[in-house]
Amino acid sequence: MFKTCASSCFVNPFLNQVISPIFGMSPRLSLPLISILACLTAASCSSTGSSLAKSSSKPGKSVQGTKPAKLKRGSREIVRTTAYTHLEKDSLPYGKKSAAGTQLKYGKVRSAAADWSVYPLGTVFKIEGQPYLYEVDDYGSALVGTETIDLYKPSFGKMNDWGVRHVPIKVVKWGDYDKSLHLLSGRKHAKHCREMYYSIKNKKGRRASS
Repeated sequence: MFKTCASSCFVNPFLNQVISPIFGMSPRLSLPLISILACLTAASCSSTGSSLAKSSSKPGKSVQGTKPAKLKRGSREIVRTTAYTHLEKDSLPYGKKSAAGTQLKYGKVRSAAADWSVYPLGTVFKIEGQPYLYEVDDYGSALVGTETIDLYKPSFGKMNDWGVRHVPIKVVKWGDYDKSLHLLSGRKHAKHCREMYYSIKNKKGRRASS
């Protein structure tokens, strides 16, 4: 920015011819005055360019690890969703059982996994455009610290068909943090359960003190 402003004054003989008669100087004597004006102009341009750069460089907001404000019942939110199946290797030891101890559902009501400190156990929601209800009755270590919801599918084919989608959801019923804590309290030996447990405890503590 400085180069552009300064060179336009120093190398433009026409500007020298115009300014010289105004100040009653010969073109040769007016050159120092033009140089001073050029420096002042350059400083102004440089300052303006710097302030514009600062105002336009806003840091991006990270999604990973952030917790959304509690959705109000019936409110609409765009959520990142993935899919999983009980047939995956790390799910085989649990069979078709959810983290809540119930059978994984895939009918009019379908199971979903999430970070329980974000979407507590028992949260029921609808995906816009679908006739089904989804209930958060499961969790996964990869979901902790994220806003992602993992939808249960009974086969690899259905899981792969879903892939990763950002979809609008509406909360029909908010889940229960106390029930989430009760189940997680006996599982704190597992890192992801411990993280969810203390995240809920901290959240409840902040609400109690406010």
